[in-house]
Amino acid sequence: MAATTRGRLVNILLAIAFLLTFTPNGQTGDRVEDFIKPYLREHQIPGCAIMVRHNGKVILSKGYGIANKEYGVPVTPQTLFQSGSVGKQFTAMAVMLLVEEGKLSLDDPVSKYLPVPESWCGITVRHLLTHTSGLGDYPNWLTFQENYTEEGLLNIVMQERLCYGPGERFDYSNLGYVTLGILIHKVSCEFYGDLLQKRVFGPLGMKHTRIIDEDDIIPNRAAGYVLKNGVLTNQKWVSPTFNSTADGTLYFTVEDLAKWDEALDAQKLLSHASFEQMWTPFKPENDCASRYGFGWYICNLNSGHRLLWHYGKWQGFSAYIARYPDDHLTVAALCNLSDAETGYIAEHIAGFYIPEPTPRVQLKTPTR
Repeated sequence: MAATTRGRLVNILLAIAFLLTFTPNGQTGDRVEDFIKPYLREHQIPGCAIMVRHNGKVILSKGYGIANKEYGVPVTPQTLFQSGSVGKQFTAMAVMLLVEEGKLSLDDPVSKYLPVPESWCGITVRHLLTHTSGLGDYPNWLTFQENYTEEGLLNIVMQERLCYGPGERFDYSNLGYVTLGILIHKVSCEFYGDLLQKRVFGPLGMKHTRIIDEDDIIPNRAAGYVLKNGVLTNQKWVSPTFNSTADGTLYFTVEDLAKWDEALDAQKLLSHASFEQMWTPFKPENDCASRYGFGWYICNLNSGHRLLWHYGKWQGFSAYIARYPDDHLTVAALCNLSDAETGYIAEHIAGFYIPEPTPRVQLKTPTR
């Protein structure tokens, strides 16, 4: 009897120890700060904003470091960072809204909506969403400082040779999502950013999220930086054309990402069936670097729990969001240095809340 009681007591103490280690509380917040501050210094990252949402509550929404080095402005939860390819999940949401309205079908050929070459005859909307269309990435001759009309941009995409047959394999393609933005405009008669503002950002209360525009006066906008030979410099100017495509050209804050995550948890805006389609990977193999749904990488941890994630890198910024739906945990990291390893930062912080950290994913870094 005494041995049984001692055994139960040991189990209770172990449970308490786990909770003290992984439960979000003030001490865990201190652990994040103890990790992030020296990490920023060691890697010459000017600043980052971190969001942690656990068990339906925002546990952490905080800025660290500097948003603008020239003026010494600190990062706050309201600081705007560029999304890079993390913005692709919003493009996928826009497509699914049009699918539910019956304005397009996932298995429609792109040629039904756009004047594309005959070689594209097998490419469907689904192929563009899952990076399985055969399209590649931006051509090397682009400087991203040219300006094009939407028609001119589509001509650039169509001039690129298909790398493989539609549906044959996964190959990350920014050009596929550029095409989706043009398709959204054609089908809805609205620029994709306007559609998102009206149908997603506004309804969800994401009051800071918007398309990049360097001409507008935008409060709390961070500056983006790059490292050249160990020296911090400003990012290069990019034309309005390439800061308004649907492959990842948003401003957002960690506060707005918390609202986005809440909407995903509650499955707002779309039906359950549509969310299931978005989060069903094209590939059955559990490869975190190529198992892709609609705007999300999807894989399983050793525990069998799912991980939904995406990385973005563009114009002096790096962004990462990791969702652990079975653990009711989401971590987002936004930094204003293009080479910042936001994936590592977010995964490390996730380890403060769940016992199994994300497996490290080695990726060929995309332009976005």
